[in-house]
Amino acid sequence: MSGAYARDAREGALRQEIVQVGKMMYERGLLCGFEGNLSVRLDDKRILITPSGLHKGLLRPEQLLIVDNNGQVIGYPTEARRGLKPTSELPMHLEAYRQRPDVSAAVHAHPPITVALSIAGIPMDTPLLPEVIVLLGMIPMAPYVMSSSDEGAGAIRELIRHHDAIILERHGTLTVGTSLTQAFMRLETVEQNARIHFMLAQLGRGGPIEHKELAKLLQMRRRMGLEREGEAGEFRRRWGVGPD
Repeated sequence: MSGAYARDAREGALRQEIVQVGKMMYERGLLCGFEGNLSVRLDDKRILITPSGLHKGLLRPEQLLIVDNNGQVIGYPTEARRGLKPTSELPMHLEAYRQRPDVSAAVHAHPPITVALSIAGIPMDTPLLPEVIVLLGMIPMAPYVMSSSDEGAGAIRELIRHHDAIILERHGTLTVGTSLTQAFMRLETVEQNARIHFMLAQLGRGGPIEHKELAKLLQMRRRMGLEREGEAGEFRRRWGVGPD
């Protein structure tokens, strides 16, 4: 079946995975309408990416586009892709891949609680939840820039080098991973973290985890090979503690 719109079985499987993840993002309320975009590396020269202007919950595998590292559409034309253009957030995806040769997928979404807290000016890098600390470390916020512009690439350039999940002020999130599923799970973790921040703000109580426990969690993150370059120093500057 995949042969009708993919060169090989791997490409066909990745097309199917993007469609499935896009549907899950919509069903979980992490995007709506034309929002959001997803991409995966096919190899070191080609990227499979969602087109602009299509609902991510209703995508078909044959509608996904292939671009090169400069963002030019390549590959074989088909009727299903006629007239389609890559997502307008293509520059941000390309920048993430330039800065992170270790990642194979990128997901941009509009999780509502995360977006709301970013507008309210509530930072979400406070170390509250053990699983967030271990799996994501610190979650920084990129300053607001015009969406769907080349400015988006500049806004994430430095942050994406050292983080797997970034909040885009007033705009959403960017998460990356070694697979599309991992990038999607990191998105879910960011929104769950935001939900807990929101609940604590309503309760008027709560604070960061104790320093000694934070140090243990950061050490666990290091042992699992998840620590990013410069992260230990960032935690020490922000919270006065790093991995032992």
